[in-house]
Amino acid sequence: MSTNLSEKRRNKMLETLSNLRTTLQDNPETCNMLMEIENELNKKKYGLIWEEHEEFVDEELKSKIPVFVENKDLEICKNLEKEQYNFLLEGDNLHSLYLLKKTHKNKIGLIYIDPPYNTENNEFIYDDKRVGLTDLYRHSKWISFMANRLKIARELLAKDGAIFISIDKNEFAQLKLLCDDIFGEENFIGTLIWRKKYGGGQTDEFFVTEHEYVFGYRKSSEYKWLDVEIPQSDKKYRYVDEKGKFAITKLEKWGSSAHREDRPTMYFSITNPDGDAIYPIAPDGEPGRWRVGKAKLQEIIDNNLIYWKKNEEQNRWIPYEKEYYLESSTKIIKERSILYNLAETGDATKNLTEIFGRKDVFQNPKPVELIKFLIMHSNAEYILDFFAGSGTTGQAVMESNAEDSKNRKFILCTNNENNICKNVTYKRLKTIITGYKDDGLKYSEGLSENLKYYETDYISRFNKSNENYYIVNELAAYIKELVQLEQGIDITNPKVHIIFDEETADTVLFDEGLIKKCEIIYIDRNVMLTNEQQDIIYKNKISICEIPEYYFENEIMEVEGW
Repeated sequence: MSTNLSEKRRNKMLETLSNLRTTLQDNPETCNMLMEIENELNKKKYGLIWEEHEEFVDEELKSKIPVFVENKDLEICKNLEKEQYNFLLEGDNLHSLYLLKKTHKNKIGLIYIDPPYNTENNEFIYDDKRVGLTDLYRHSKWISFMANRLKIARELLAKDGAIFISIDKNEFAQLKLLCDDIFGEENFIGTLIWRKKYGGGQTDEFFVTEHEYVFGYRKSSEYKWLDVEIPQSDKKYRYVDEKGKFAITKLEKWGSSAHREDRPTMYFSITNPDGDAIYPIAPDGEPGRWRVGKAKLQEIIDNNLIYWKKNEEQNRWIPYEKEYYLESSTKIIKERSILYNLAETGDATKNLTEIFGRKDVFQNPKPVELIKFLIMHSNAEYILDFFAGSGTTGQAVMESNAEDSKNRKFILCTNNENNICKNVTYKRLKTIITGYKDDGLKYSEGLSENLKYYETDYISRFNKSNENYYIVNELAAYIKELVQLEQGIDITNPKVHIIFDEETADTVLFDEGLIKKCEIIYIDRNVMLTNEQQDIIYKNKISICEIPEYYFENEIMEVEGW
């Protein structure tokens, strides 16, 4: 029996519920339940519907405030002259995304994620438990898990940003509907089909599966996919006249639609070098048509862009259009939706083996080339991967920077199950930065990048056992990490200062050398600036952010009862 409701039937049910609430208004508990039923009936009637599930991390967020703690021992500073840092965030990615909303809302240009595929192999962990085929709510749990994270991901994207998500057949349909709901159907960029195995693949009951999918969604219509422009080779420009090198293209149409009856208006005469009127001839010798219309062909003639060649065998002149070579000329390459020869899973595994010197480092890694492909077609300055796994996205960003001398920054989030963050993700990034030897000595000196390592933690929203517990004082201890993350720097950078007391304010604001380099100051709410200090800030056009409210205003208001 169908569970769908017609509009007429739904309206009748809503009317009945409204009448019942009026009748039972003296019973508030029953009325509240009827209102819940009414709300369910009023929910959207098309799209993905699932049983919502709550994770343990959701429960923690009700009583605790997430924070980052820097692990200074794992910082990598390869390039002392480069101010910018990349960031690796260890912990539950929902925890990290919660904090990234405070530092990078509307700032991320490109997000790539390779989430768990929810296969039968029990690789999906939900609420600290592995979800397998025997779990009746496996799809609902996966959708709840993804929905919580994708909603925040959308908030992080810049107006011209986009997210790309790898997926296979298991949750293909569900993910498409979920993303349509969160990002909007109108913002669907398309589906890339990535061939992950050549001549092999995973054998199921019916097919040998060689491919996976990558969904693309943009934040808004301001997003632009960058087509690749490559310099034109001058090899095809084999002809020369007083204007320079040129190539030629036949003006008579060829192929299956080359006859006069196909486009009668394109059958007309032009004058050949002998002064005779000639008409186009199709490849089979029948009356043909020109490749362009009458007005366009006249323009070509007027601009002296026709090159005549005499066919001695046919004893006739054949006209060609000239195309001159320009040193700056480029050719635009439109990408195809099927990525046949980009790279495969085996390439990714080989890459990890070269880095770690051993096999079986990480199961089913994505190849660096896949993420570099997405980076190449984006103008993104900040690139986020909150299912970072082995750290492929970080390597792709650093390699891309080395190849085109751009200054992209990455933020990676991953948990530390089985020490994956420290032993795989971090180690991979460190090895790429500090250097290792592959067959071509590609990384013998490493890449010129810097990295900070954060771990997630919590502080209690309330501490009834301690009368002197002030939430603002607790939060102040974790402001440095957020400032560094937001600015993409180390706090020693002279452009940024944090002021927690009047003494530090004097030190910073009355030092002419410091103040000339300063662009932004994060200042504790309890620090009172003098008029002279405020004048210095105003004259030097320094931005001021009051902390911890700048990052935790809502949390403080809730705790302090504002």
